[in-house]
Amino acid sequence: MNPTTLLLLLPLFTQFLEVEPAKPKLPGKTRFPISQISVMGFVYCDFCSNNSFSGHSYFLPGAEVKVDCMFKALSEKTAEQISLSVNRTTNKFGMYKLEIPSVDGVKCAEDSVVVSSCQASLIGSSSSACNVPGYRTTSNVIAIKARKANLCIYSFNALTFRPSKRDITLCGN
Repeated sequence: MNPTTLLLLLPLFTQFLEVEPAKPKLPGKTRFPISQISVMGFVYCDFCSNNSFSGHSYFLPGAEVKVDCMFKALSEKTAEQISLSVNRTTNKFGMYKLEIPSVDGVKCAEDSVVVSSCQASLIGSSSSACNVPGYRTTSNVIAIKARKANLCIYSFNALTFRPSKRDITLCGN
């Protein structure tokens, strides 16, 4: 997806986010801040099968996506790993989203090394006219981190479906 398209889609991301202020530390207790983690992405129909969002492409509502994530949590005594796997359905804008409201010990906004990983995979299309998988799986993300609120947003590259036959009259050779 080109940078211009990402800039146009950024307001959609921020429209769906709610941020609560970080909870204050209790005196005498060492405690990591609670993280708020959002994982999101889009699914669209690559109508001209050219691996980009063209004038004939459109976002796919109702597409099924599987999201697998692993986060490393740090506590005073142990290092824990939290893994999750969920299925999500895209909304009317073709966006799927996973909210992980609070993970104690995960300092996603402060860690500079990779301590988490996520992957999104196509399960199925809601459109019989556009149901051949294009980009099936992605683990490429743009990570947006806000240290003050310990908020992390992981935005995947778009996943795509294609029509079974390319329309030469609309898309050219």
